[in-house]
Amino acid sequence: MLILDLQTRTPTGIFPTTHLMANSFVFSSESVGEGHPDKVADFISDSVLDACLEQDRMSRVACETLVKSNQVVIAGEITTKAKINYETVVRDAIREIGYVHEDDVFHCDTVFIHNLLTRQSPDIAQGVDARAADGKDTAEQGAGDQGLMFGYACNETPEMMPTAIMFAHRLGRELTKLRKAGVVSWLRPDAKSQVSIRYENDRPVRVENVVISTQHTPNVEHSAIRDFLIENVVRRVIPADMMDYSTKFFINPTGRFVIGGPEGDSGLTGRKIIVDTYGGWGRHGGGAFSGKDPSKVDRSAAYMCRWVAKNIVASGLAEICELQVAYAIGHPEPVSIWVDTMGTAKVPEEKIGKAVREVFSFKPANIIKQLDLLRPIYRSTTNYGHFGKSELSWEKTDKINELRAAVR
Repeated sequence: MLILDLQTRTPTGIFPTTHLMANSFVFSSESVGEGHPDKVADFISDSVLDACLEQDRMSRVACETLVKSNQVVIAGEITTKAKINYETVVRDAIREIGYVHEDDVFHCDTVFIHNLLTRQSPDIAQGVDARAADGKDTAEQGAGDQGLMFGYACNETPEMMPTAIMFAHRLGRELTKLRKAGVVSWLRPDAKSQVSIRYENDRPVRVENVVISTQHTPNVEHSAIRDFLIENVVRRVIPADMMDYSTKFFINPTGRFVIGGPEGDSGLTGRKIIVDTYGGWGRHGGGAFSGKDPSKVDRSAAYMCRWVAKNIVASGLAEICELQVAYAIGHPEPVSIWVDTMGTAKVPEEKIGKAVREVFSFKPANIIKQLDLLRPIYRSTTNYGHFGKSELSWEKTDKINELRAAVR
């Protein structure tokens, strides 16, 4: 069900200040499946992170992955008391994705794994650790790096996410569900989806077109793929009242997608940051999420900003909210906090900003505590977006009453 009572709508990365849009426009967002090379890399990195946190909650992990052909490279910095068999973690992650077929060049049991992991730099550690150090201003836990992070929420969908990215994710989830259930034998793990939404008077009114590309076995006709995906994926996921006779479907538009995954293209951790967030509709600070423990504000502060923005919208204080925070490495307090409701605030925006500072703490240690981030939860975030999943702590709308009270 869509909630279509917006007054102002803008893809914030394109028109961040004026918020002026034509009465009719089309906006598109994409998602990628679990077997996409970049998501394979993300999932391996998050699997390593979770393996460390399962044994040692205080693990410091920055794991990046490269996949290509029959090769996997894991690199980065890890400081942990956990005893990890990294090869087992990597192979189990690939197996779970579904690269298990005899004809897979990239196969869970036969890939070559190169481990280039080292310990975290002590220079970085002293800035992050909750202890005094020469040249450090405080003994509190500091941010793991400088940088800026964004969070976004709107009342456009039940998940308080933009429509295009949510529909694209739902298509990907349904496709993966059918593949793993074995409903048809020709589906393979690599896949992408894309949805274009038409807005009229700043409201999403129709799906303009849908794009799905899925890897498949060589023995299936293109017409069979097209018919199956339209009827069993698109029409199951996209509400009927959001499509009409003019909605176009682009299904495997190259005509053939047999060679896929890391055999067909290289994959890197952190290369799908727009898929991971708001599909281009909300802004992104540039830092990737996967493979990073929550001492890295690239990840934890982005989750924090989403939590705050979602609570602002859920409280009815605004219909749209974007939040930015920025940090200096080693320093516990953010160097800036900015709240933008894009003209949809129901109370003065200054009051909302003041309430945010009263209700929420943006110190890295407090973010970790408030969102309970020292848990092996990160494999569940890797695919189909880090936002919009109700089971994640930063998706809770549990600060509504406090925010309402703070603006009075």
